Amino acid sequence: MYPALRRHIETIIPLTDAEYDEFISILSVEKFRKDEFIIRQGDVVIKEYYVLEGCIQAYHSAESGARSVLQFAIEDWWISDFTAFYNETTASLNVKCIEDSVVLGLQKQHLEEFYKRVPKFERFFRIKVTRAFLSLKNRVLSGIDKSGKERYLHFCNTYPNIEKRVPNYQIASYLGIQPQSLSRIRKALQAQADSVS
Repeated sequence: MYPALRRHIETIIPLTDAEYDEFISILSVEKFRKDEFIIRQGDVVIKEYYVLEGCIQAYHSAESGARSVLQFAIEDWWISDFTAFYNETTASLNVKCIEDSVVLGLQKQHLEEFYKRVPKFERFFRIKVTRAFLSLKNRVLSGIDKSGKERYLHFCNTYPNIEKRVPNYQIASYLGIQPQSLSRIRKALQAQADSVS
């Protein structure tokens, strides 16, 4: 069951069938419609989610109404308000579906109990959290050091084929640029590609 999830885990830790089956037993299958919230700012966060199908965003809404997109999650990605999840605090992010989505929910209490039975999963999630931290650090630095074009090219590499699934203004928010700037970057890249071909 869920072969993509098993492959995902086994890139980091080896699993027996029994260990994988036990992990599956603590997950809940949850379905959400397009534009439905999985988490709202202010919610108590008790779950993280592995995406089986769909496209989801995590963003912060300021009092002014401005949105800052922090993450997209497509198939084979995890999403939540991880700070709230790990610290057992309320969410500072909204997690909302861009498409109809199917996820596997993992409750923190169940995970902590599972670690005692299958300790190797602590290593799996420690490595996932470390990679997420390094990715976030690199994203912050790229916002300082890199041009909008460089950030866009990195985005395309990180989320291949997502552009057809995510509205332009959300991609622009993730990149920290205006939608008009994103349009200019795309046109320049297209002109460059056309001149080469």
